[in-house]
Amino acid sequence: MLRLGIIGTGWIADQFVEAAHATKRWQLSAVYSRRMKRAKEFGSKYSEDIVYFDRLSDFFQSDSFDVVYIASPNSLHFEQAKAAIMAGKHAIVEKPITSNPQEISQLIKILRRHPQQFLFEAARHYHEENFKAVQQAVQGMEEIQGATLTYMRYSSRYDAFLEGKNPNVFSPDFAGGALQDLGVYMVYDALAWFGVPDSVNYYATKLNNGIDGKGIAIFNYPQFEVTLQFGKTANSYLPGEIYGKKETIIMDNAADLNEVYIVNGEGEKTIISELADNNPMLAEVIDFADVLENPDSLEARDIADEWLAMSVEVNKVMYKLRYYAKIEFPSDYEEE
Repeated sequence: MLRLGIIGTGWIADQFVEAAHATKRWQLSAVYSRRMKRAKEFGSKYSEDIVYFDRLSDFFQSDSFDVVYIASPNSLHFEQAKAAIMAGKHAIVEKPITSNPQEISQLIKILRRHPQQFLFEAARHYHEENFKAVQQAVQGMEEIQGATLTYMRYSSRYDAFLEGKNPNVFSPDFAGGALQDLGVYMVYDALAWFGVPDSVNYYATKLNNGIDGKGIAIFNYPQFEVTLQFGKTANSYLPGEIYGKKETIIMDNAADLNEVYIVNGEGEKTIISELADNNPMLAEVIDFADVLENPDSLEARDIADEWLAMSVEVNKVMYKLRYYAKIEFPSDYEEE
C-alpha cells in the first residue's frame, strides 16, 4: 500500500485522493495545510488514521507517508518538490510542475543526488487511454495539415478578480494565468502528438495586473501550424480538430477528451475513444502506482524518465510562450 501525503486541500486534492483510494493501492496518511483546522476537515472524510500538520518542515520530517501529492499554488511547487525529494519522499506535482525551466533543471539535479526518489508531473490527460488513441490516430495519418485545439472555461475565481481581490490563479506572484492553468494541457497535446515545434507565438489577452486571462498560441512546424486557444475569462464549446489529407480527428475537448472520432473524406464518422473514467485522475494514479510499486524495475525507471523528459520539454515551451507574450513571474529572476 502506497502511503500518501497531501499538500493542498482544494477540490483537485480531493479528486486525486478519491482516485487513489479507488485503486485500493494508495492510502491517505498525512495532510498538510497552513491551518490545522482545514487539514483535519480535509482528511477526516477519508480515515481516522491520518496525521495532520500545519508546519511544512514537520510534515516532510514525518515517516507517516512515502509519496507526496503537491497541489499548492504554482509558485510553491518548486520549493515543496525540492523539500520532498531531499526528505526522501517521492513527489507528484500538479501541473505545471514548476514555473520555469530553471526550476525543473534544479529538481533534476537534486534527483541525481537522490536516485531512489521519483518525480512526476500530474498532467492527468497525458495518461488517459483517449489521449493515446489520438496519438495513435495522428501517427496513422498519411499527412498532417495542422490542428486547432480549444480549452476555455470561465473561472469561478474570475468574479473575485473583477471585484478587486487577488486570487492565486490570476496572480503573477503565484505563477497564475490561463497558460499555466489550462494552456498546459494543450502544450502536452501538441508535443505528444506532433513533436516539439520549430517556434511558438503567444498572443495573450492580459488582465490589468499583466497576467493572461486568455490567449491564442501558434506552434509552427515545418509543414503545418497548430493553433491553441485557451482561457479562464470566457467559455468555449468548440471542439478540437486535427487535419489530415482527407480525414479529420475531432475531439470534444482538448483536455478532457471524453469523445474522439475520425471523419473520413466521405463524411463517415468512426469513434476511437473509450468511455472515460468517472474520475479523470484515475489513469495517472494507476500509472504512478505501477512505477512506485516497482522501484527497482528498469522498465519502470525508463517510463518515469520518459514522463519527466516530456515535462521538461513542456516546461521549456511554456516559458517560450510567456517570453513571447512578455508575461513574467518573480521566480524567473531568482538565482540558483
